[in-house]
Amino acid sequence: MTPHSRLVCHLLAFATVAVWGTTFVSTKVLLMEGLTPAQIFTLRFAMAYVLLAAWMGAQAVMKKRHARRVTVVGRTARQRESGWGVVRRELLMLALGVTGGSLYFMAENEALNHTTATNTSLIVCSCPLFAMIIIGMVYPAERVRRRQWVGSLIAFVGMAVVVLNGRFVLHLSPIGDLLAFTACLCWAFYSLLMKPALARYSAAYVTRKVFFYGVLTILPYFLFVPDWPAVEVLTRPVVVGNLLFLGVIASMVCFLVWNWVLRQLGPVVATNWVYFNPITTMLFAWWLLGETITLYFILGATLILLGMYLADKK
Repeated sequence: MTPHSRLVCHLLAFATVAVWGTTFVSTKVLLMEGLTPAQIFTLRFAMAYVLLAAWMGAQAVMKKRHARRVTVVGRTARQRESGWGVVRRELLMLALGVTGGSLYFMAENEALNHTTATNTSLIVCSCPLFAMIIIGMVYPAERVRRRQWVGSLIAFVGMAVVVLNGRFVLHLSPIGDLLAFTACLCWAFYSLLMKPALARYSAAYVTRKVFFYGVLTILPYFLFVPDWPAVEVLTRPVVVGNLLFLGVIASMVCFLVWNWVLRQLGPVVATNWVYFNPITTMLFAWWLLGETITLYFILGATLILLGMYLADKK
């Protein structure tokens, strides 16, 4: 990969994390309108699945030859699979849908009901450390070098400084902290499982499967909590607008771009961008909500950038 293309990948990773850092506003608006976390997740992933499937179908119809080259790796590999190979493929996609979809989002959202937002942010955003450990154990070729460890730890400290923002008081909540840690491990394993998936299938195919299995595995939840918003709620302009943002931009586009970046940069380097999430969240809060940019924020952001530079420096 040339320095220019690598820079483009990093910029796309930054843009994706920046969008994900702003989704808290849309989610909060929808919660205030009466939707539950499970309903929001189901609607945004179902919307993303339908739109991505339609887009891929339109590509295949309009440009059949080009579509075969683009969707490719996945389609060629699937044509050769049969029997146990198909089962293994679907089990892998199911695991991706759970770790990157239903279980991750439900664990993270439920954690906020049992512990503080600070605890949740610190635990969930520490996933790059666990991703490095897990990926290094499974793939010896991806074993983390000393410089990457140092860089990731510096970025982690910077992330903690940004999240704590000078208030070094943490309230332990076993249930909430355990749920947040579950979400953290989910994203770490999602990064791990993406490595074999993207080596064999296209980013578009894998992303579509993530949406499909994410929705499929959240449906049993509604058997225990049979609640669904009224049509009047779903047709409100504010609800439609925020759901479109979460479904089209934050889900379909961002997951598609993120999975492609994972293939180009590798799961360890790409996942380090998660440390940047609190920075984009606070910048967005400063821009729209008028929150103050503090010295702790500047210090933490500097540490994050320095750590990410060291982790990716050849």
